[in-house]
Amino acid sequence: MEFTHDAKNNRFTLDVNGAIAKVDYTLKNDKMYLVYSEVPYNLRGQGIGKILVEKTFEHLTKEGYKAVAICGYIKLVASRSEKWKHIIE
Repeated sequence: MEFTHDAKNNRFTLDVNGAIAKVDYTLKNDKMYLVYSEVPYNLRGQGIGKILVEKTFEHLTKEGYKAVAICGYIKLVASRSEKWKHIIE
């Protein structure tokens, strides 16, 4: 699995054997608004979405961003861990 931040296209991706899971975001007032997440159908149910979202959160932390979760799944992952409450609204 290869995690990548594509800043040009406002996207985080996770390449799993050629299948791409993604989180799309927009930047506004120094916050990342995490608007959409998607995992290819053939990868669903394997925890890939959670891995992608947590890697995204780790990257945000490393870069010093705070984020607003718009996507329902991203909100769910954030709400299930105390670890992310300080960076995810």
